Amino acid sequence: MTRRPGLRSLRWRLAALIGAVVVLAVTGTFIVIYRGTGQQLREQIDSELRADAVAFDRGGVPMAPASAQKIEQRARAYLAAQPYRASNRLLFLQVGNRPPIANEPAEVRRLLSVRAGYSTLQLRDVGDLRVYRTDVVRLGHVVAVIGVGEPVSPVEHAQDEVARTFLVAGTATLALALLLGYLVAAGTARPLRRMARVAARVDGGDLSPRMHSPSTSEEARQLADSFDKMLDRLEDAFARQRAFASDASHELRTPLTVIRGQLEVLARSPNPSRADVTHVERLVRTEIVRMERLVEDLLVLARADESEFLRRREIELEPFVTEMLDGFRATADRRFELGAVASGALDVDPDRLAQALRNLLRNAIEQTTAGGLVRITASANGGWVTIAVEDDGPGIPAAQRDRVFDRFHRTDSARNRVRGGSGLGLAIVRAIAEAHGGRVAAGQSPEGGARVEIALPGFRPSPPSPRGPGYAPAVSSSE
Repeated sequence: MTRRPGLRSLRWRLAALIGAVVVLAVTGTFIVIYRGTGQQLREQIDSELRADAVAFDRGGVPMAPASAQKIEQRARAYLAAQPYRASNRLLFLQVGNRPPIANEPAEVRRLLSVRAGYSTLQLRDVGDLRVYRTDVVRLGHVVAVIGVGEPVSPVEHAQDEVARTFLVAGTATLALALLLGYLVAAGTARPLRRMARVAARVDGGDLSPRMHSPSTSEEARQLADSFDKMLDRLEDAFARQRAFASDASHELRTPLTVIRGQLEVLARSPNPSRADVTHVERLVRTEIVRMERLVEDLLVLARADESEFLRRREIELEPFVTEMLDGFRATADRRFELGAVASGALDVDPDRLAQALRNLLRNAIEQTTAGGLVRITASANGGWVTIAVEDDGPGIPAAQRDRVFDRFHRTDSARNRVRGGSGLGLAIVRAIAEAHGGRVAAGQSPEGGARVEIALPGFRPSPPSPRGPGYAPAVSSSE
């Protein structure tokens, strides 16, 4: 049963995330503007109250010393010109303990209870009233107390307008953000859904589909390209695995068929002779040895990608190559030559390198006749060394020089298996070289035969002799 993505899909989750971000942003902006508007208006009211108090001081109280009656008379005249309305300011004055006077007498007694400076009162018909109270000083004496009050309802109205505006604009912004967020999320998720469909086909065993994402997103294109490259390598690996399994089963089937045939021939004879038994034994033993070698070669190739395949250490190149060639001199009737060998140390796995060189030397022996030439050289170039095995045999056709390192490849398909081997020797050489970070190549030797070389990094040339290149120690002999 196929599950519907529904609201748990990436599109909806991205749209919800964008909506949540918009809500948080609008809410934060609203709080800042709402509080900032109220704070700014309240500061403006406080500033105006202080200015009105100064104006009341100067215009409603005589500047010269005067009696309480004259002060009140002057204040009443000033207040008569400042009638109190809900939209105007409330003014009051008190001289000593005398009854206060104000442009709104009904509320003046509550105003007398406020402390000096700024205060906020709740009035019956006005609401919140912001009040500023201060002393009137003449010649160093307090002659009266004046105060100025203004309703803060305009501040509340302004904040209410801000709230309504943000409610309407925020709702529209949120709806638009959700719509755009869904469209953006759908566009973002589209290549991912396509990749999921391709991945499902790959999971079903079909390695042929590719992403080929046309998305304008650089990240989506990089992901699609990486996925396609992975599928290319995976498809190639599966193809090589199938070919390898097919070739290996074919290579193992042949000796098994020989063994079974020989045993059947021996079993059909009611009284086999000693010579027949010995003959069958020799053939079976030969095929078993061939299968053992094939299995060992297959194991070497299978382990070539493992981290523990190599055990590196530093070796001296010249004695290593010399001993390797000397070990083969007694194995075949060939002219073994040691060419120029660079002097220095090489960081390698000596056992694996010896295995690769043995394979090359055995190939050279198989490709030459009695008295034929087998030569080994080693030249250095910077931190690399190239070890080459050359012979004067028939050589490798130019069209097959890139394929000779493939598994189970033989340059002469008509050659029998006793002479041609399993076809894994050069494949092992390449695996060992690549495990060291090197490379292999096949070409033509100066004598017209084959030249197979291994290039390896990690070479450190020996320092030059202090006596010069032409120096040689004197050799004395005694009887």
